Amino acid sequence: MQTREYLRYIVEEIHSTVFATVDSAGRPVTCAIDMMDYDADGLYFLTAKGKRFYDRLKANENIAFTAMKGKDTLSCVAVSVQGKAREIGPGRLPDLFHKNPYMERIYPDAGSRSALTVFQIHEGAGEWFDLSQLPIQRARFSFGGAREEKTGYFVTDKCIGCKLCYSKCPQKCIDITRQPVVIAQEHCLHCGNCFETCPARAIERR
Repeated sequence: MQTREYLRYIVEEIHSTVFATVDSAGRPVTCAIDMMDYDADGLYFLTAKGKRFYDRLKANENIAFTAMKGKDTLSCVAVSVQGKAREIGPGRLPDLFHKNPYMERIYPDAGSRSALTVFQIHEGAGEWFDLSQLPIQRARFSFGGAREEKTGYFVTDKCIGCKLCYSKCPQKCIDITRQPVVIAQEHCLHCGNCFETCPARAIERR
């Protein structure tokens, strides 16, 4: 999928996220936040200026959230994003209320909405993790100029072709027809079994 499709999935298919910020002492704090809109520039949510959540966002722009959909672990799709959020003000509120009409039951009139403001996650890198597929599906995406880092386990030229890594891989996502063998990153659990079992220390963790 393209980045825009991941953002659409977060907003339209999952919607409610577990959102993390840090307090003034550097301690992590989580809360439930609905992702209300998306476009090519990022994701959008709202909050009230009187909340401590607002204070944390203003004090530190770095955020993270995880969104999940599924009735149980083996039917679950999880999307996690790390990035930066900035306040863009109330101008987008009418649009967010139109797209999320349930908000009218919480803030029913203009007076009650006067404390609300909109934030944009304008820079972020994310990971898609789908346990409903076999083998599992993993993908990374980024938006707003964030750098998409390659993480996981990678095989170097030290590989001796012993195939022990494959024997310990729960997803059997290592191509042992080549030397060095190749880990299919889109199916890897990042469990580290290959790293631990390799006698040649040919596998790197990045």
